[in-house]
Amino acid sequence: MDHALSHPTNLPDFSGLDTDFDIADSHHHLFDLEAVHYPWLTDHPEPHFLLGNYDAIKGNYPVADFRADTGGLRVVKSVHVEAESDHDNPLAETRWLSGLIKSGDLPSAIVAHSWLHRADSQATLAAQSQFPVVRGIRSKPVTSPTAETRDDVQGQPGSMQDENWRRGLGLLRSYNFSWDLRVPFWHLAEAAAVCRLYPDLPIVVEHTGLAWDRSEAGLAEWRKGMAALAEQEHVFLKISELGLAGAAWDYPDNRRVVREAIELFGFDRCMFASNFPVAGLRIGYVDQVKAIAHMVADCSADERSALFHDTATDFYRL
Repeated sequence: MDHALSHPTNLPDFSGLDTDFDIADSHHHLFDLEAVHYPWLTDHPEPHFLLGNYDAIKGNYPVADFRADTGGLRVVKSVHVEAESDHDNPLAETRWLSGLIKSGDLPSAIVAHSWLHRADSQATLAAQSQFPVVRGIRSKPVTSPTAETRDDVQGQPGSMQDENWRRGLGLLRSYNFSWDLRVPFWHLAEAAAVCRLYPDLPIVVEHTGLAWDRSEAGLAEWRKGMAALAEQEHVFLKISELGLAGAAWDYPDNRRVVREAIELFGFDRCMFASNFPVAGLRIGYVDQVKAIAHMVADCSADERSALFHDTATDFYRL
């Protein structure tokens, strides 16, 4: 890991900042390389990983390590989002996590995986629904690695234009599942069109819409896609993963993104998510929470509670 990138820049003075509030972390991961097969951690590197080199997180990440990272913060609930385990055997991760939940502590609920476009999609969704702690599904549609190649994937199997994929997405409603939507900013407008198909499906956009291009042109495109998503009341947003592949975590740069995102969606549809341990490649857990709390220090206590606890609790029925 590039150590220059692992230290956030331009953090403000946090002295006197109130962090005495409950947190429901709506997105984190746990790894057990003996219990579950994660190809991206053990077999081959992910060539387009969102933060570049990720060697530092290629290992087990148990609840104890997650708790240690949270420091003295009051993380009272959490949601485990599928961690790219072997997608040909998605129930293995769900079984392992369900066992952890039965033993107590965190996580409180699971966002599991199922392909949406395959012939066995409905059977997998039905199997995932047998676990009471599964609240939703994350199934990433096929996307392009760059903005310039965005049109190359349109209509491919598993893309957002694939009719089989769209029908599979609609099946989530039959199991009272939500959908975690994760696409780069250059696909947000396409994703907004898909969201309109199912106004009764709870949807949450991950990682603040992945605003990877912080140029004015890049932010304009991100903003346009986010606005199209935000106008739909069944679409929510995770304020999370503000890190960039080739840059340190920068407070003023990220504050602009966070403030604009919350302005679009409102506190009642925004939820904090740590994306740990991945986000730890750029910023510590405690510093991340403090930075975001500082960004909204002018909000009311109710608004802060919505962002850090209430929205996630309601959305995921924690």
